[in-house]
Amino acid sequence: MNEKSIDKKNIYFVGAGGIGMAALERYFHAHGYHVGGYDRTPTALTEALRSEGIDICYSDAVADIPEEFRDPATTLVVYTPAVPDSHPGLRYFRDGGFEVVKRAAVLGLVTLGSKALCFAGTHGKTTTSSMAAHIMHSSPAGCNAFLGGVLRNYGTNFLLDDASRYSVVEADEYDRSFHHLHPSVAVITSTDPDHLDIYGTEEAYLESFARFTELIISGGTLIKHTGLKLRERPREDVKVYTYSRDEGDFHARNIRRGDGTITFDLVTPDATVCDISLGVPVEINIENAIAAMAAVWAAGEFDGDTVRRAMKSFMGPKRRFEFWLRTPSRAIIDDYAHHPDELRSSIRSVKALFPGRKLTVVFQPHLYSRTRDFAPQFAAALSEAAAVVLLDIYPARELPIEGVTSKIIFDSITAPEKVMISKNELADTLKRIEWEVLLTAGAGDIADCLPGITDLFKQ
Repeated sequence: MNEKSIDKKNIYFVGAGGIGMAALERYFHAHGYHVGGYDRTPTALTEALRSEGIDICYSDAVADIPEEFRDPATTLVVYTPAVPDSHPGLRYFRDGGFEVVKRAAVLGLVTLGSKALCFAGTHGKTTTSSMAAHIMHSSPAGCNAFLGGVLRNYGTNFLLDDASRYSVVEADEYDRSFHHLHPSVAVITSTDPDHLDIYGTEEAYLESFARFTELIISGGTLIKHTGLKLRERPREDVKVYTYSRDEGDFHARNIRRGDGTITFDLVTPDATVCDISLGVPVEINIENAIAAMAAVWAAGEFDGDTVRRAMKSFMGPKRRFEFWLRTPSRAIIDDYAHHPDELRSSIRSVKALFPGRKLTVVFQPHLYSRTRDFAPQFAAALSEAAAVVLLDIYPARELPIEGVTSKIIFDSITAPEKVMISKNELADTLKRIEWEVLLTAGAGDIADCLPGITDLFKQ
């Protein structure tokens, strides 16, 4: 099933500035649909969408919904669960008899007729899916790609190739969205509990991933990281492989580091491919690359020379180990890490890249519920840095929770230096403290500070 199964000529997105929504907006716009939507505030992404011809407004007033999207006979409404049911626009569309569907359901429809390479996991899925998309796009097979990050190679989170039978999809577990997919190849990078505001318990979270494995099509492939708690339930004819940096059906050997590079040999079930060099040479990308290459291998489109060229030229998604400044004396790196295990991996990767240099981490917690659920783990991860600058919680879709502030993390941090400030104090704070390598981390709006900070320290 593809976009021809959607018989409405107008598609309106509520929460249009979400990264996953943006990929679908671009897809339908490219196929001739009239696409518009609402988001709360302008961002670089929404302004990019507007410049591409997508009609986005920033008012939630029903009166500001464009006339073209007011006929239920011709308009499909797509929403993200991050938008509350009380939103005036959603209420208008539901009360007016419009067809209103989740983003995940539409993504499932769009990719159903393709061979879908789907990447799921608590963390790692954006980078692994982006790597796989870059490999496939660089090969004769091509692909359509619906990603959770803007690829710096292409300046977009969506790749279009109508001639390709492949889709590369970032499979989001939030609100069980990935249950709408039908993978030909499914990769599971991690199952550390998250989104407990939705799932409630680790057991329910793991069960959701187990259900995802049941959706792999007959004759498909499951590739999972070694050591997961996951108890998968794929069909009997689904092939199951494991991967990690050092062991599993897919792993690395002969890892070489030096002069800011990482090169290794990839071991697969049927061959060893030598001299894979990472375009983004940080430690965690060894495993990410293995997962991406394993998926391409399982799809039957693996060519050693193509893979080598693609991995070496891969620039990464924005906000995933993105360098904003790199001089002999200072470096600024930004990363989307917002789960304790992600944050720990990011800190360790940066420390390995700059051994002996003082690492200062600026962290913006994301969501009150996640802060409440993982405060000790966040504190432990941050304690691995030499210095920590902790910002206020970015609430995103949530209302405050009594007693939950950044202080419940701050009090348990044991790093030699630490300070807790508001975001608008960040630039002045960085001018006062001594730092050599700066890592900014979090899934909120911390990246908005980076242009100004970078300008301060370019000299």
